[in-house]
Amino acid sequence: MIVVKEFPNKEFATKEDLFTALRENKSTLIAQKKGQNKESDSTFYFVGVETEKGEVVKAEENESSDPTKLKAVLAINTTNLLDSHGDVHLKGIWKKSISEQKNVLLLQEHQMKFDKIISDNVTVSTKTMSWKSLGYDLEGNTEVLMFGAEIDKDRNEFMFKQYAKGYVKEHSVGMRYVKIEMAINSESKYDSEEKAVWDKYYPEIVNKDLADSRGYFWAVTEAKVIEGSAVVKGSNFATPTISIEAVKDTPIEQEQKQEPAEVTQTVIKRRRN
Repeated sequence: MIVVKEFPNKEFATKEDLFTALRENKSTLIAQKKGQNKESDSTFYFVGVETEKGEVVKAEENESSDPTKLKAVLAINTTNLLDSHGDVHLKGIWKKSISEQKNVLLLQEHQMKFDKIISDNVTVSTKTMSWKSLGYDLEGNTEVLMFGAEIDKDRNEFMFKQYAKGYVKEHSVGMRYVKIEMAINSESKYDSEEKAVWDKYYPEIVNKDLADSRGYFWAVTEAKVIEGSAVVKGSNFATPTISIEAVKDTPIEQEQKQEPAEVTQTVIKRRRN
């Protein structure tokens, strides 16, 4: 018997039965996926990053033994991989969103709460990298949704320490689907449209064995970035911390930290007035 996420309370005797149900409920399933936010099921640490020449470089160590600020480069999502949601994010998926989206947050496990914000000083970009440079024994390249984040110890001390000690090894993107297609590996004449989507995008999938065993996937060609999160286990496992660098406080920041509490309170009262 076959049980899938799309029909959690139903069992299918054969893949053909499953494909029929997928096809018959296609519009409803796509509407449901578009109508919800997708999240994960979800010493300084270094994985690796390539220069334009293909050389792997490491983040420089900082002389500070007790840093209060980190500069992080994080892989929030990677394309061409069939994830645990049954989705394959395709190259170019983030292009429109990145040009429009402002004030993206780095969160702790998708929790949109003040005490779970890791950083609101985030730059978002994409970069084509080889799977091997990310630390995975896979062939070819992927487009990485990359966050450059400044992580302040005072903002979320727990997650600051997790990053500083190299414990954060996976991330997850909080997103909304914009353009998504159903792909089915079926020879039935009734599934010709879905088979055409399969044939178009299947060659790009890096973990084809999973696609073959499932027989279907969702091809996501456009999505909106809402946030990126540090997670224990993401729906996409190939989302590592690329580099972490300790940053020294500037003289002004050091001086501010030495100000008496009553001075700081006076400043706050003046601003409120």
